[in-house]
Amino acid sequence: METFTETDAGRYLDSPAATVNELVDRARMGAINWHIIGHDDRKLILRQWAKYLASHIDELSGVISQETGKPMSDATLEAGFGIELLLWAANNAKKTLKKKNRLPGLLMANMSTHIEYSPLGVVGVIGPWNYPMYTPMGSIAFALAAGNTVVFKPSEFTPGVGYWLGESFNHIAPNSNVFLVATGGQETGQALSMSAINKLAFTGSTKTGKKVAAACATKLTPVLMECGGKDAALVDKDADIQKAAEGILWAAMSNAGQTCVAIERVYVHESVADHFLAEISGQVQSVVAGQSYGRATMPAQLAVIESHIKDADSRGATFIAGSTDSVTPPYVQPTIMTNVPEDSIAMTDETFGPTVAINRVSSMAEAIVLANSSRYGLGASVWSKKNGKQIASQLHCGMVSVNSAMAFTATPMLPFGGVKDSGYGRIHGPEGLREFSYCRSVVSTRFGIPLKVSTFNRPIKADALIKKMIQLRNR
Repeated sequence: METFTETDAGRYLDSPAATVNELVDRARMGAINWHIIGHDDRKLILRQWAKYLASHIDELSGVISQETGKPMSDATLEAGFGIELLLWAANNAKKTLKKKNRLPGLLMANMSTHIEYSPLGVVGVIGPWNYPMYTPMGSIAFALAAGNTVVFKPSEFTPGVGYWLGESFNHIAPNSNVFLVATGGQETGQALSMSAINKLAFTGSTKTGKKVAAACATKLTPVLMECGGKDAALVDKDADIQKAAEGILWAAMSNAGQTCVAIERVYVHESVADHFLAEISGQVQSVVAGQSYGRATMPAQLAVIESHIKDADSRGATFIAGSTDSVTPPYVQPTIMTNVPEDSIAMTDETFGPTVAINRVSSMAEAIVLANSSRYGLGASVWSKKNGKQIASQLHCGMVSVNSAMAFTATPMLPFGGVKDSGYGRIHGPEGLREFSYCRSVVSTRFGIPLKVSTFNRPIKADALIKKMIQLRNR
């Protein structure tokens, strides 16, 4: 009989390739009825699921907190945001994916033309460990609302959350083969990538994402990639410094910095840099590891965080908070550095810890260049009373919060995703629903006309008429 240690949250089987393929086959069968019942019935079921999640939010949050180490308040917030994603997808799928008429143009004026959206079939979802409910729900909910069935592989570090979600859906729609869960590690993820799914939505590191995309490419399986980030915050000279410091500190340290859109770099206009540094230095005093945020979920990440801190120190960085001894397993103390060289790994590589580097710039033009120099392009934050939107429009990233931090994560109607090494494709919003659909163009004849175009018997005068019409339209 197995015994559990004090750190065990539960035990879950590794799903081998045979099991994964069986789940995909079941989802394929479930997809037929899930598509046939239509948007209204799917909406009803998904709303019932959301209601169940909301009524059991304490239980769900407890599993999230236990597996990740984040405080219950943060786990509850994550669960709440995830439920909001589910509700938005359920409520908006029909409107977003309805048939849309298109004008046929002069040469095809006798035709009616429209586009319609159909589900892809079976969608595979590989989720992360840092937000094991909220992040994958951005793919799961939108894929289901679009009429697909889903096979979900949660992170091997948070399998309990995935299992709990699967059981909760089964409570609403038992034996429907609509939402299935395969727990396991890398081999399970590989099996899902190579299975007969119609699309894969992946969230994780860029390094792993490239391997997943390569595996999917062998079968031309389309993929959605939400990978890492090295998000920058830009603080202009007219910014509200107190609010900027508060927002940036939270975006850098919350969830122990284990957030793909965490702020890891800050560029502050030199005229307000001293004020900003003094403000954030004062505010960080109340941030306590183990209280304000939890432990590092992944023990291996501690070595990465420590290497970034020590590299910055060796390159001449100044510590506003923390030190080279900030890593105190299983926690990382709040760490703020300044004067960090731009080629330091603390500025170029994703740290994924409660650390942030702050550098001075002479102008926002310089800040924009430095922010865009990263190989990542996920999110960003801009702080300026007058020029926030104008600065935001010049940043090479998928999402920007102006005079706020990570606000785009709490807005289900906005697409979420990045560019460059941060991935491609979008979850959330109308774009997220279309991401899990394919577009079909339909053209039908409304009435016959003397001008015959689609025939080998096209008369010479028809060619002349077409030529004349084109020339008249382009005079």
